[in-house]
Amino acid sequence: MTKPILIVGGGPAGLSAAQALSAAGQRAILVEKEQQLGGAPILSGYAKLVPTGEWAKDAIGGMVSRVEGSDTVDVRTNLTVTNFEGGPGNFIAKLSDDTTVDASAAILCTGFTHFDSVNKPEWGFGTFPDVVTTTQVEQMMSSGQGVRCPSDGRKPKRVAILLCVGSRDRQIGREWCSKICCTVSSNIAMEIREEIPDCHVYIYYMDIRTFGLYEDLYYWRSQEEFKVKYIKARIAEVTSNGDRLIVKGEDTLVKRPITIPFDMVVHAIGMDPNIDNIMIASTFGVQLQKHGHIQHADTYGGIARTSREGVFVAGAATGPETIDDSIAQAQGAALAALSVSGGLSVAAE
Repeated sequence: MTKPILIVGGGPAGLSAAQALSAAGQRAILVEKEQQLGGAPILSGYAKLVPTGEWAKDAIGGMVSRVEGSDTVDVRTNLTVTNFEGGPGNFIAKLSDDTTVDASAAILCTGFTHFDSVNKPEWGFGTFPDVVTTTQVEQMMSSGQGVRCPSDGRKPKRVAILLCVGSRDRQIGREWCSKICCTVSSNIAMEIREEIPDCHVYIYYMDIRTFGLYEDLYYWRSQEEFKVKYIKARIAEVTSNGDRLIVKGEDTLVKRPITIPFDMVVHAIGMDPNIDNIMIASTFGVQLQKHGHIQHADTYGGIARTSREGVFVAGAATGPETIDDSIAQAQGAALAALSVSGGLSVAAE
C-alpha cells in the first residue's frame, strides 16, 4: 500500500484531484484552510457557472459530497500545512494542529484571491453602496433575492458593468488578463436582463476576451438576444449626483467624453494570486513566477510539475483559470502524482 497523496486546497481543483485519486483506489489527504470545502464557488456564493449554466451549489456541491463520501479521502478542514519535508515517496507534512501525516506526493490546489476593489478607489467602491462587484451580484442571485441596489433594495433600471477591475492595469501592479471576467460579465448581464427585463445593462470595456467558443455563446448572444450594450471606453471615475451614480470617461471609438447616470455600477473583479502564496511557496519549497502565482514547469516535460520534485500544482494557483480547466488540470496532476507514488503500478496489478 502506497502512502497517501496530500492535496492542499478544497476548491474545484482540489476536489477534482481527490475524485481522480479515489477512482484509482489511491488514498488521499485533503487539507483545506476553511471550515467548508468548495473553494470560491461555494464560499463566495457563485450563481450559475460558465458554460453549463448549472448553479454552483449544485455542480461544485456535488463534487464536495462525492469527496466527503469517499472511503479513500481523508478530509481535514480548518487546517493548513506548516512544514513539508522529505522527498518523492517519503514526505512528512506537519499540520497547523501539530499533527503530522506521511505522503508520497503533494498537489497544490490553493487557488486565488479575488481582487479587492478598494484598490481602485476612483471607481467608487467603498464610497457608494450601489457600486458592487461581480461576486456580490452573484451572491444576490444565488441567495434568491435577485439583483437589488444595496442602498435601498430597489430593482435597478440602469446597470453599468466595468471590465478589467484589477486586471491589465499596470498602475496598480496587475499586468495580467484574468481570463474569465469578460465571459462572466456577459453571463451576469444576461441574467440581469432575464430577471429585470426593463433594466438597461451596459458593459464598458477596453477589449472583449470571451475566448474560444464563448464568443458566440456569451458576447454575441448577450447583444443579439438580451440587448446588452457594449461601450469601448476608458473610465476615469465613478461619482454621484446625490441621486444616481455617474460614470465618467471617454468613449474611445468616437473620441468623446461620456457622463452617464446609473442605478448600479458593477466591478468585474480580476483574479489575484492567492494572498498566502509566499507562505505556501516557503512551506513547500516551490518557486513563484514574477506576479506571485505558483510556477509550474512546461507541460511538454511533464504536466503539473513545480520546481520541487514530487510536488505538483493545478488550477488557479498557477494563474487565472476557468473552473472547467482547473478541474481538468487537477486530473492531470493526480495522474502525475500517482506516477511518483507508485499508485499507477499498484493499480495496474
